Amino acid sequence: MGKLNPSFAEETVIVTGGASGIGREIARRFGAADATVLVADLDEEPKEGGTPTHELINEEGGTATFVETDVSERDDIEVLVEAAHEYGGVDVMVNNAGLFIGGSILELDPEDFEAIHNVNAKGIYFGTQVAANDMIERDDPGSIINTASISSHTAQFEQVQYDSSKGAVRMITRGAALELAEHGIRVNAVAPGQIATEFIEDWSNEAETKAQNDELVKMVPLGRAGKPEDVAPAYLYLASDAAEYVTGELLFVDGGWQIF
Repeated sequence: MGKLNPSFAEETVIVTGGASGIGREIARRFGAADATVLVADLDEEPKEGGTPTHELINEEGGTATFVETDVSERDDIEVLVEAAHEYGGVDVMVNNAGLFIGGSILELDPEDFEAIHNVNAKGIYFGTQVAANDMIERDDPGSIINTASISSHTAQFEQVQYDSSKGAVRMITRGAALELAEHGIRVNAVAPGQIATEFIEDWSNEAETKAQNDELVKMVPLGRAGKPEDVAPAYLYLASDAAEYVTGELLFVDGGWQIF
């Protein structure tokens, strides 16, 4: 089977939530494709342990740096996008940082609801806004890719707060794509399914093995939980010239989970 191997030489890519999980793999893939990568996160240390993402990319022959960023703070996002000017300005903005808080709608407190929406909805909205304004000001249109979820489309038990935040990502993506098309800026989202990462509490480095025994995985037609390596290539595709006629899209990478 053929492989898509785009080059992002002389392009600058920002990946929020890039220290761990899916974001870490996204950043590594862009680094391997010759992009300069700005890894943005609250902490540079990966939740799963190991070498920080930006250091790993540099060790693997790429170019990367870390920018401490709280995506729930618009000022932090502005500082992050400004930092990309050192490398020519952001060409690809990956708004990937996310937060999961489960629980019944009957019990969730206002602080948790606000926290999850501050990261998953507000962070995506202002990440898109700030990056788009910067691209327009530089007259250098690029690509914005948001991390959505199967929860952007389908409700899941005791996840109303998470589902609603990811539903917002879907509509931010579509609305921004409609508005920014006249500027040549494409806006898309990737919707991962059951992915084995530390993002879900109690999943560890052995998450894939554990996920195989989770009842939720039994609903995946391809028969297994996904891995960050399954998801990351979708971001490179959407950022590449191969997707130059794709905008406003929600690309599911879920092993067929949303089929039924």
